[in-house]
Amino acid sequence: MGFLESYSESVFAAATLATTTLAFLIIKTHFRRFSGKGRPHVVAGTALNMMLNYHRLYDYLADLARKHKTFRILSFLRSDVCTADPVNVEYILKTNFLNYGKGWYHYSILKDLLGDGIFTVDGDKWRHQRKTSSYEISTKIVRDFSIEVFKSNAIKLAGVISEASMSKTTIDVQDLLLKSTLDTVFKVVLGVELDTMYGTYEEGTKFSRAFDAASEITMYRYIDIFWKIKRLLNIGSEAELKKSIKVIDEFVNKIIKNKIEQAETTPNDLPMRKGDLISRFLELKETDPKYLTDIIFSFMIAGRDTTATTLSWFLYMLCKHPHLQERIAVEVKHKMKLKNDSTIDEVAASITAETLERMHYLHATLTETLRLYPVLPTDGKTCLTDDTLPDGFNVRKGDLVAYQPYAMGRMKCIWGDDPEEFRPERWLDKDGRFQQESPFKFTAFQAGPRICLGKDFAYRQMKIFAAVLLYGYNFKLADPKKPVNYRIMLTLFVKEGLHLQASKRSWPFEFIDT
Repeated sequence: MGFLESYSESVFAAATLATTTLAFLIIKTHFRRFSGKGRPHVVAGTALNMMLNYHRLYDYLADLARKHKTFRILSFLRSDVCTADPVNVEYILKTNFLNYGKGWYHYSILKDLLGDGIFTVDGDKWRHQRKTSSYEISTKIVRDFSIEVFKSNAIKLAGVISEASMSKTTIDVQDLLLKSTLDTVFKVVLGVELDTMYGTYEEGTKFSRAFDAASEITMYRYIDIFWKIKRLLNIGSEAELKKSIKVIDEFVNKIIKNKIEQAETTPNDLPMRKGDLISRFLELKETDPKYLTDIIFSFMIAGRDTTATTLSWFLYMLCKHPHLQERIAVEVKHKMKLKNDSTIDEVAASITAETLERMHYLHATLTETLRLYPVLPTDGKTCLTDDTLPDGFNVRKGDLVAYQPYAMGRMKCIWGDDPEEFRPERWLDKDGRFQQESPFKFTAFQAGPRICLGKDFAYRQMKIFAAVLLYGYNFKLADPKKPVNYRIMLTLFVKEGLHLQASKRSWPFEFIDT
């Protein structure tokens, strides 16, 4: 059980109910003054409704979005806009991009964990980090280095799964993926072997636990109206967050200090030529520890959670649709020209950037997973000046305007009559090639100027892990009758893990043309 599950029954519950009710009455009076302008607003709920539905928050918001594509939620001293309308999303993320930034509200919530990283800032700070990060992450040296790291860690993960399959023991695949992808992103970003997979690095394990706790508590700030008071008094969840961030900072700062010292002792006429991102930044003379730390945390959140959570939901959906496991395994074998008796090492060695590009069905299946289980189920911007959305709704300066990838993936008006059906074929053309959808309809990676820098990076890692695991193993749910739900964090984790049983795949079997 996570920190917040146990904390939810705290003494603050009664106070939250009373205060939110009072806030509703205050805002109702304030809101009436604004509602006379332009199109009438649809008030679909309050912070109290959000609190009562916190255990199913994203489904609650999806229920509201099916009734009203754009609506307001009244909360303590604020009135927030939620939209699942692709036209509005394009306007917010692209057309009028400059009027919708992170703003002070998001910054105040996220800064303790993410500092002045790319996910929290606007303006010149954002543009500088975006430009530098975009260039470095797309270089061939970083791409090639990252692919080798992905393959190495996929082999390690397959080794753990092999042991479990032989002993017929149940595995928590999400836990293994989180460890493996954290090891991966640490190696790619910092050039350091964390090895949380085998637990040989005690400090790395402590860091991983602190990172999870900090992410969970930071998310809770969005509905916890008392978080600033608790931070001031250093009690409850905020005291836990402070402890976790201390562990994170000390661990990362120690690594950065060592990297800077190594860079300073390298002769100027000898290029470092290392593929990890911190070395690339140091080559650009970016040596401010605070700047580097903030960038690193942003990459870790994006690099670990995107792949680990998506692969977890991906394997869950493949367990619900087992015939897809064989279809993907055959595609992997066919595209990489593998033999029936190829070892896991040989599978990994056959993977290149070019072979990954040819795996259209695997790409479609991962994308279909992200449609239904986006890493960021809801994402918000702050309106910087009074504005009117394309659908006629007015927004005020300071309003939080949130678009909802989780809800959008479940709406008939966007995806047709079968939005909740898992159907990878919706992403393929008549020739079986992957076809893109509008990023304002499929918003898992954002869109516009802030579109995710690591989109291709994430797909490469997910496809490598999926190819290695599905070529070698079949997966099934350890308890098919047990419900699988999400956990409320910054990203869409599987609540209580994903418990599977793995068995070695038998080759050959009937070929399916992919």
